[in-house]
Amino acid sequence: MTLSLFEIAALLLALSGFFGWFNHTVLHLPHTIGLLVMALVASIALLALEYAFPSLGITDTLQDAIGQIDFYATVMEGMLAFLLFAGALHVDFSFLRSQAWAIGLMASVGVVLSTFIVGTGFYFLSGLLGAQVPFIWALVFGALISPTDPVAVLSLLKSINVPDALEAKIAGESLFNDGVGVVVFVILLTVATSTAGTEVTAFEVGKLFVIEALGGAVLGAVTGWIAYRAMSTMDEHMLEILLTVGIVAATYALALRLHLSGPIAVVVTGLLIGNRGAEVAMSEHTQKSLFSFWELIDEILNSILFLLIGLEVLVIALDPSFVWLAVATIPLVLFSRFVAVSAPILLLSIKQTFTSGAIPVLTWGGLRGGISVALVLSLPAMQHKPLLLTCTYAVVLFSIIVQGLTVKSVVNRTVDPTLI
Repeated sequence: MTLSLFEIAALLLALSGFFGWFNHTVLHLPHTIGLLVMALVASIALLALEYAFPSLGITDTLQDAIGQIDFYATVMEGMLAFLLFAGALHVDFSFLRSQAWAIGLMASVGVVLSTFIVGTGFYFLSGLLGAQVPFIWALVFGALISPTDPVAVLSLLKSINVPDALEAKIAGESLFNDGVGVVVFVILLTVATSTAGTEVTAFEVGKLFVIEALGGAVLGAVTGWIAYRAMSTMDEHMLEILLTVGIVAATYALALRLHLSGPIAVVVTGLLIGNRGAEVAMSEHTQKSLFSFWELIDEILNSILFLLIGLEVLVIALDPSFVWLAVATIPLVLFSRFVAVSAPILLLSIKQTFTSGAIPVLTWGGLRGGISVALVLSLPAMQHKPLLLTCTYAVVLFSIIVQGLTVKSVVNRTVDPTLI
């Protein structure tokens, strides 16, 4: 039985609502983690049921339904724009600016450093465990797994208390490093898939990086300024909300069309509207209505995204023969994250004081999520894709479930309680 698009949407919304209710009343896990765990358990149970009773056909119907969803297009060309804008809208720009150097270095140099540490380590690990991956494809894996997921990180921040300065670093880095990470991923994927006749030069790589990253920031600044200037000419909260929805969609679509970084563009737009726009262009009633609207959008899309991550197990080809390499990849990614966080902080600590526990909290709280899954699913069909997919899923599930559920204890153990 094939489900229509409306029926698939209805199924996802109904499951999000039911799982959310069950988690709230029974499991008491953080909302998004609870949804992911329940979807994952349900997926594994359905696969086991199908294996034991193949004539039931229930799993086939759900597999067909989930299989119709293009995860990459859904996340990277749809949901991400609204999730990033909603996250940036609530970030205090003054705190962000006070931590600008730390955020900038972790979101740029940190991502590149992590990419090469993971890529190099993964190359040697895969050879050691008999599944040798070419170095360029190992680097592609490093690029897609290095940026922290802003959706997962911002969701996590709702459930823990951390000092304002540390929260600004965590939120700011997660909002910007995914945009940088996607640019690095695109560059390395271009190199990996290029032929000898279309060799990619270092100049072209640098030019692509500058155009995508800085171009996205400029576009976001322009559209954000246009939006809040337009909002300053009226006091109609419904129209102003509609205007923000339109500007987010238009900014992201235009960025994709111009080959600029859509994530960076909508983050800059969100920061401008949420700070400068709220200060000079919105009445108190509009602020309350607009922020409440985007908080609701954030909650709904977050729920569906984490549900989808768990349900994707039904349709993606995870290969159990790669389990040892997948397990070994987890500490490698954590080590790369530790280096990517430590290097900028130790460099800046010469002239700047950092919150106690900043390095362990930023390391353990750097969750991976839907962006990494979307990027690995976007890879072209090739010999090593099942291996990269299995390792990516292992890191993402460990990150969200294990790190997400224990980061609060890391905060309590390492951060001065008087600062919280």
